[in-house]
Amino acid sequence: MKDVIICRCEEVSLADLEATAERFNCNARELKLRTRAGMGFCGGRTCRPAVDKVLTDLTQENPTDVIPLKVAPPVRPLSLSDLGGIKND
Repeated sequence: MKDVIICRCEEVSLADLEATAERFNCNARELKLRTRAGMGFCGGRTCRPAVDKVLTDLTQENPTDVIPLKVAPPVRPLSLSDLGGIKND
């Protein structure tokens, strides 16, 4: 179960989070920054609930209570036709 991936974008596993928490005895924010969990391409939109749950279990603090962990979505969504330059007229 330790090899389960918590953050797919940054390929952070449960084992990575646990090892980092044990090695550095860090708070939730520092653990996120050290492992980059939730900081990948999706900006935490996919993994945020899982990351928050694991961080809460490991650090005994709610990450959103101490320092909010920012969810950063892309600037704006684009359709595939916009990317391909195809006009739908």
